[in-house]
Amino acid sequence: MPLFETVTDLELGAERLLRRRYGLIEVVEGRFHRVLLRPLPKLTSLPGVLIFGGVKHRRLPGDRIRIYYNRPRRFPNFLVLKYAESARRTSFGTLARALAVLDEIARLTASDALLCDVSNGRISGRLMSRWGWEPHCRSRFHRHYIKRFYGEYPAPSVNITRLAAVGTTALGRFSNRRSGGC
Repeated sequence: MPLFETVTDLELGAERLLRRRYGLIEVVEGRFHRVLLRPLPKLTSLPGVLIFGGVKHRRLPGDRIRIYYNRPRRFPNFLVLKYAESARRTSFGTLARALAVLDEIARLTASDALLCDVSNGRISGRLMSRWGWEPHCRSRFHRHYIKRFYGEYPAPSVNITRLAAVGTTALGRFSNRRSGGC
């Protein structure tokens, strides 16, 4: 088994998605680009996010987002949104597509829920609620959220892997100054 594998069609790569625990979703210009399956999880730290997150955000070209996810060994029926890395010109459509791909991976792997620790202060609880996430595991220094499925997954509006014709102009653009977790 190779250390890194690339999945460009989620339906055809469902078996590989189920077999591998760590992945990177990449969406470019509102279109699903690939899922890179990794041998190890993404390691993050608050100092790393604060020091390097803004630099990466400013230097990453174009309209793109990368979402790292894990399927923990102790809880194989959960997916954890570990880290999100966006470019300065990332559009709302690109973000929406990346989250739709994450939902689709949850469906294909029969995950019961998605988990996330939001470290970016500009991501509000109200926004998370609109996207189907709810507060979970209250903590003094962390904002944990969960999106529960338990067999009822959101239906994608169109086939996610065949979105080459769908752009982001109808969904608008937003500007981010820094990247960060979730």
